[in-house]
Amino acid sequence: MNSPTWSPRARRELFWFAVMAILLLAAGLGLRDPWPADEPRFALVAQQMLASGDWLFPHRGIELYPDKPPLFMWAQALLLWIGLPLRIAFLLPSLLAALGTLWLTYDLGRRLWTPRVGFCAATALLFALQFTFQMKRAQIDPLLCFWMTLSVYGFLRHLLRGPAFGWWCVGFFAGGLGVITKGVGALTLLVLLPAAFAAWRGWPGLRFHRSGLHVVAPLLLLLAIALWLVPMLLVALGGSDASYREYVDNILFRQTAERYANAWHHHKPWWYFGGVIALQWMPASLALPWAIPAWWRRLRRRDPRYLLPLGWLALLLLFFSLSPGKREVYILPALPMFCLALGPLLPGLLKRRGLHRLGFVLALLLTTLAAAMAAALFSGQPRLMATLAERGVEQQSTMLAWLSLVIAAGGIVSLAMLRLRRGWWSALAVLGWFWLVVGFGFQPVLNDSSSARGLMRDVAEHIGPDAELGLVAWKEQNLLMADRPAADFGFRQPVAEQRARAADWLRAAPDGRWILSQRNALGDCVVEAKTVDLGEANRRDWLLYRADALRSNADCRD
Repeated sequence: MNSPTWSPRARRELFWFAVMAILLLAAGLGLRDPWPADEPRFALVAQQMLASGDWLFPHRGIELYPDKPPLFMWAQALLLWIGLPLRIAFLLPSLLAALGTLWLTYDLGRRLWTPRVGFCAATALLFALQFTFQMKRAQIDPLLCFWMTLSVYGFLRHLLRGPAFGWWCVGFFAGGLGVITKGVGALTLLVLLPAAFAAWRGWPGLRFHRSGLHVVAPLLLLLAIALWLVPMLLVALGGSDASYREYVDNILFRQTAERYANAWHHHKPWWYFGGVIALQWMPASLALPWAIPAWWRRLRRRDPRYLLPLGWLALLLLFFSLSPGKREVYILPALPMFCLALGPLLPGLLKRRGLHRLGFVLALLLTTLAAAMAAALFSGQPRLMATLAERGVEQQSTMLAWLSLVIAAGGIVSLAMLRLRRGWWSALAVLGWFWLVVGFGFQPVLNDSSSARGLMRDVAEHIGPDAELGLVAWKEQNLLMADRPAADFGFRQPVAEQRARAADWLRAAPDGRWILSQRNALGDCVVEAKTVDLGEANRRDWLLYRADALRSNADCRD
């Protein structure tokens, strides 16, 4: 089927939407370093990939990192390889994934309905709290969301606007790339179940083609997975190093089937994702009281344009709800299809006062919270100041107060200008202003304490430029932010074992070596009075010590 024509209005809307999306999502790019918990880990792995040349097996320090497939770290390492600084390279894959996901959502809405629908769907996605929050972080999930959206996009282009065999192939191949990003990319194939149901029931508008070529296309899913899996297995199983076999067992079984069936953390009730949708998919989720009946009416009319995205969303929710371990980010890939199905309804829903009232309440709530935060910071509220001290940012409290006041002022202006009649738009305006202030204001102010840059700068100043540094009970941000190659003694190893190896390392060159350690990892091996107290960072107490702080007769493995 021919692509819908572009009207001048549609072109203008798309241009200004692109400007807005880039501004909001890229706000703060280059102004901060990787922040825990996950960002320093992936950036460190990418950095070590580039330094070692080992792209098949991610490493965290001297140990293999078996928790996630490597595709996201490959992207970061590639950007480092072409010369981009770390502050840009670690976030750029998420930014590009976000923009790609927005474009796919817009284009699918345009092709299935109209350019206006595509604009509404993409706008709802851009301002959804979970989407913007996650896409501004350097984690695996933004890239996974892009691959899964591309996969579903390919299937829907073929099934609803086909025949388009090329997009059918893209659907399978992108799903395979999702597998080597985070293991669950193949869940996009669940969209074929509501498609099969619609074909069985004879729904109009569905182009369910049958041919030999379509049977071959699923092999592209396996091909994408094989790009990493086959060479990795050949190397791991062809050698004698047991750690590589443990890596294979961990990443192929423990982190997939075992983690799903017998999760060892993040235990949540079966209804957990309902709360995630209600709160983290705002403001789009505010339309649900009107959208659900409208969707039902369209499904009763047998419209497959709603059945396929909503059916896939429901199956994805069911899949993750059956596992005892749940995290809100698991359902992020479902959010674009939620907004796609919402897009055709929004022009009509925005004529309802109820939706604008809910949007106004959301904007008012966000503005009030920002004002309350500013007041608490200016007044030095004890509990809040204690929290800031724990995070090592109490000295920045005045700047944080002014930034909170800036958010509140922007919210007041938006509420006053747009008022109750345009409450939905006031919510979008307040959220947009919030993300701009966070990116250009809060993140640079909090960066030293949140990223461990401040701590590692203090370490460098104290030990001098010629000393060697070792790490005990360390976190990824310590090794990443170190200004020199640092020795580590394992990450997953018991602290006592790390401490004993560190003691031997110190005694081998007592005058020129230092250990950075958490205070609670000293044990009986180290005399705390002979250490250098560096204070708190990342909610942990850190100390430096040399060989002269070791007890001569202590067993450092105790």
